[in-house]
Amino acid sequence: MQAETVRPLRFDGAESVVIAAGEQITSGVADLTLAALESATITLFLADPTGPATFHAQGYASTYRGTGNRLDDTDGTAFTETTHSWYYLSDLEMSGGTAAADTIVTFGDSITDGFGSDKDADNRYPDALADGLTARGTPRPVLNAGIGGNMMLSDSAWYGDSGLHRFERDVLAEPGVRTVIILAGLNDIGFSEVDLPTYKPNPDVSVEQLIDGYRDLIARAHAAGATVIGATLLPMKGAEYYNDTSAAKIRAVNHWIRTSGEYDAVVDFNAALADPVDGERLNAAFDPGDHKHPNAAGYAAMAAATLAVL
Repeated sequence: MQAETVRPLRFDGAESVVIAAGEQITSGVADLTLAALESATITLFLADPTGPATFHAQGYASTYRGTGNRLDDTDGTAFTETTHSWYYLSDLEMSGGTAAADTIVTFGDSITDGFGSDKDADNRYPDALADGLTARGTPRPVLNAGIGGNMMLSDSAWYGDSGLHRFERDVLAEPGVRTVIILAGLNDIGFSEVDLPTYKPNPDVSVEQLIDGYRDLIARAHAAGATVIGATLLPMKGAEYYNDTSAAKIRAVNHWIRTSGEYDAVVDFNAALADPVDGERLNAAFDPGDHKHPNAAGYAAMAAATLAVL
C-alpha cells in the first residue's frame, strides 16, 4: 500500500458507524484517483466481535487480517492472516471518466463470480471482459454481480437472495447501467437432482418457470433503459447434478435463449466452451476438474465470445 494514497472514510462526518443486521450504508466520498484496471485496498476495523458476517465466500483475491486497529498501517506486516473471502464490503463506487454512464453488469452464479479462476490473478470472465474492452480501445466499467450457488427463482440461506429478488439491488440500482448480461438458471436446474443440505430449497423447476424468470428480468432491465444480453448455460456432463433430466432442461433453456428473440442479443457460452466431440461436456482445455466451472482459459473464452456481441 502506498502511504500517500491512504484516505479516511467518513459516515456523515463520523469516523465509525453501526450497521443494523440486514442493512447497508454508504460512506462519504474519498478523493482518490485510479487508473483504468488499477486496484484499490479497503481496510476495515471492527471494534468488537460481530457474530456471523456478510461475506463473499469465494472472492479468489486475498483478504489480509490483523488484530487491533490497523487503519493507518501501510507496510502490511501487521496483517498476519489471509483468506480468499471478502467481508462486509459489497461495493466500491467510482465517479468520473468518459464511460461513467456505460456500465456493463454481469449477473449470475458461481460461473460469473469466478469459481475456478486463479487466486489474485483477476481472470474471472468479467475481469477478462474488462481487459478485452480496454485492449480494443472501447473501455467500459464491468461489474461482477455473480454469487456462488445463487439461484434465479429460489432464495437460499446459503447462497443469498434469488436472482429475481436481488436484481434491483445488485443490477438496476448501480450507477450508469446500460448493458446487463444474464447467465442464470443452472443451479435451479441442478440442485433438485442432488440431495444435499446446502442445495435446499431445491424445488423441481420447470423450463417454463425459468423462461418466466428470464422474461421478468428482461422486462425490468428494459424498463430501466438497459440492453439485455442472454447467455446460454454451459455444458456440465460429468458434474454431480448432471443426468438425463438436467441435460434435457439445459438443452431446452438454451434453445429458447438462442431462438426466442426476447433478448437484445445472445452470447453462446455453451457453444464457445463445449467439447468439440461431446457437446454435453466442457472442453477439456477449459475444465478445472469439476466439469461445470471453467478455468481461467475458459473464462477468457467466455470474455472473447462476449466481446464479439458487444
